[in-house]
Amino acid sequence: MEGREKPEHLLALKVMRLTRPTLASPVCVQTESTDLLGMVLNNQLKNDITAVPGAESFAIGQFLLLPQSFGNIYLGETFSSYICVHNDSTQSAKDVTLKADLQTSSLRIPLTGHQGDSVARDLEPGHNLDEVIHHEVKEIGTHILVCEVSYSPQSLTSNRLSFRKFFKFQVVKPLDVKTKFYTAESDEVYLEAQVQNITSGPISLEKVTLESSHLFNVTALNTKTNGESVFGPVNCVPANASRQFLYCLRPQASLTEDLKLLSGATNIGKLDIVWRSNLGERGRLQTSQLQRMAPEYGDMRLSVQELPNIVQLEEPFDFQCRIINTCERTLDISLRLESCPGLAWCAVSGQQLGKLEPGQSTYLTLTVVPLLPGLQNISGIRLVDTFLKRTYDYDELAQVYVTEGVGFVAA
Repeated sequence: MEGREKPEHLLALKVMRLTRPTLASPVCVQTESTDLLGMVLNNQLKNDITAVPGAESFAIGQFLLLPQSFGNIYLGETFSSYICVHNDSTQSAKDVTLKADLQTSSLRIPLTGHQGDSVARDLEPGHNLDEVIHHEVKEIGTHILVCEVSYSPQSLTSNRLSFRKFFKFQVVKPLDVKTKFYTAESDEVYLEAQVQNITSGPISLEKVTLESSHLFNVTALNTKTNGESVFGPVNCVPANASRQFLYCLRPQASLTEDLKLLSGATNIGKLDIVWRSNLGERGRLQTSQLQRMAPEYGDMRLSVQELPNIVQLEEPFDFQCRIINTCERTLDISLRLESCPGLAWCAVSGQQLGKLEPGQSTYLTLTVVPLLPGLQNISGIRLVDTFLKRTYDYDELAQVYVTEGVGFVAA
């Protein structure tokens, strides 16, 4: 039994991706006047309509080139497409509907023609049904635009007809983001973010901000004293080049009083990046939640609370420390001081500091005499747990700058 041939459809479907054009550049091939060809190629280059007069050898274009294919799209950009259903027959098509979906590896996203936005129209010969769709792509990999057209022919005896077309394109990664964390003794967290342009051309980083979690207050360290960006008014990043950004996160006051909460505060926040490419085309990328390693405090923690930056040679100065019991048992603490190069202690070594309950803290004020000029490290502090006979060493706890000072004679 012979199979019946499928009738041709009355309607035609055309899909065009809406994107900004590119500059058409001439092919730059030059010759010397002493060559066999003489100035033939140079003259042809000057007569090329795409060359910029006076700058032919720089391969700079002056004409806009429309996109020739669907091409690739970068993650975070907005995919825009124009869909046209055209009646190129001599018959009318009744109740014409257009439905478009975007199929990814994990989702099927409805774009148009679903539920309330699906309106049937009659198309006379030579008329169109037009639709423009926009969607911000948020997934890497193969995407398929599925367009389905259904209609009823003019003949009342015919059944409703439909057909589909598929358009495949790739969504690729535009930026590579690498992060490093550093936790200071003051519990401040410093985040270094390296943003690399892995697109095929230069981009402009319009905004790179850190949206911190509710546990921290963030300060961006990427501006000069006058408020200008360290990268200048336009942060243009060539292909495969990188920019480094620095942020300081200070924990909330409630965290600094409870070290258990502070050690559990591993969520830092998310980076929000906005860039421009291809004649100002906008893209936006937001990272997942950035995580830092939970800090380890052990059974006891010693931190410097007050310390002068500059001190005078052979003149005693005081600094204050805070001792926190970070374990689940009561500590009985004694202080032992060992020699510190360039500094001399003015305190009694071996003194008892008393008992410290779990989660509680006490303050300790120590006096030091600087013996040598220059940058000196404060070291040699030993805290002893008298119950377990365990010693905690604190070296290079902080630094002070020692100056020799200048003497004056009264007139």
